[in-house]
Amino acid sequence: MHHHGYLWTGPKQRFDEEAVRRPPHPEPPPAGSRPELIQRYREVLAEFPVVDLPPLETAYWLVKPRTLVRGTWGESKEAADWLGERFAEFAPRFSSAAERDTTRLAALVNAAVEQLHGGGDVSHGFYLERPSYLSLALVTCSPNKARPELTCPAL
Repeated sequence: MHHHGYLWTGPKQRFDEEAVRRPPHPEPPPAGSRPELIQRYREVLAEFPVVDLPPLETAYWLVKPRTLVRGTWGESKEAADWLGERFAEFAPRFSSAAERDTTRLAALVNAAVEQLHGGGDVSHGFYLERPSYLSLALVTCSPNKARPELTCPAL
């Protein structure tokens, strides 16, 4: 078991584009469906695996391009340390003073160690100024607990 780290930051408006953050339905629209429904299905099928936006379900980071992986760790503590470093890096830009609280952020890092050690994934998001958004995720691999059918991007 190992863990991959992902980071995305960008305009909140782009983050809100949920259609391309959701995996395509496993079955295509039935024959005779409206052409716009078929076209939208094809677009999502093509876009979802390559778009850099965070998926709605954390485990689906594993289907994204390998180039989006920001780090890989064999130990949950090492992965959580990376998360803590990102918190420290971005905390001055968090829009809420409560989110910048170092005690709260340290508790999130400690909780991440436990979650990862148990085979789970970790995902956090923060509003930044201008309005921007920061998404951080740690995804457990080999296999992923939530989606064991997803393959590791490092293989």
